[in-house]
Amino acid sequence: MTRILLLPAAALLSLAGCNSEPETIVQGPVDPMADELANAAPVTLPPAVSASVSFRCKDNSLAFVDFFDGSFVNYKAERRGPPVRLEKNAEGEGFTGNGYTVTGTPEEITLKTPEGETKDCHA
Repeated sequence: MTRILLLPAAALLSLAGCNSEPETIVQGPVDPMADELANAAPVTLPPAVSASVSFRCKDNSLAFVDFFDGSFVNYKAERRGPPVRLEKNAEGEGFTGNGYTVTGTPEEITLKTPEGETKDCHA
């Protein structure tokens, strides 16, 4: 009988050792740029690549074109070569820049080079 009474007494003694005060969570250090970031102008993201296509032209040459959401394209004569940025024409059809002109879609394009050469290319 005394053992039965000792078990609840031992449980109460073990609970008496617990801290009964509520736990306080402290936030980390204050951000020194919080006000500047809150008042900063909104960020605009660069245009996304809608298609990156390698074309085979009728003269058996290659052309690599990255299409950017209809606003501009990057043309490369070689896969690892430097890109030439071509802006949208004022007429609304095709892209021009640095003597190059690209018209068409990600399935087929017509490429005009600075040398006056015109190439029909297919993906």
